[in-house]
Amino acid sequence: MFGNDRDSLRRYYCTIWEKASADQPLEPLERLIADIIREHPEYQPILRDLESALASEYTPEMGQSNPFLHMGMHIAIQEQLSSDRPTGILTVYQQLCQHLGDSHAVEHRMMDCLGETLWEAQRSGREPDERAYLERLRRLAGIG
Repeated sequence: MFGNDRDSLRRYYCTIWEKASADQPLEPLERLIADIIREHPEYQPILRDLESALASEYTPEMGQSNPFLHMGMHIAIQEQLSSDRPTGILTVYQQLCQHLGDSHAVEHRMMDCLGETLWEAQRSGREPDERAYLERLRRLAGIG
């Protein structure tokens, strides 16, 4: 969406939340992001204060999760589901939703698999392994 420009990405999230809060028209991607923000009321105060959002650091040592990374992973998962890529992810998602009964909780569980897959790709300097990712998701759903 914005490459490696952290501040532009954070500015974009803040702008979308400002528009959504004012009931202004949103583009499709903006609606997706606004819906994710609505599901995370704990992040809304962060997005109301642009300067703080730009200045904040989120490191594991600080014991805080990065809200922008978290929301970005929701976006990634929802885009994967809309395109069924990797092929079969939609079926696994639907099975997880049947089992857990809460699509938002399912996405949170899927994030663990996505995060592990991305970490492995970064560590090895390769593209993410879609087959390994899908296999993790299938194990999560009890179908692997």
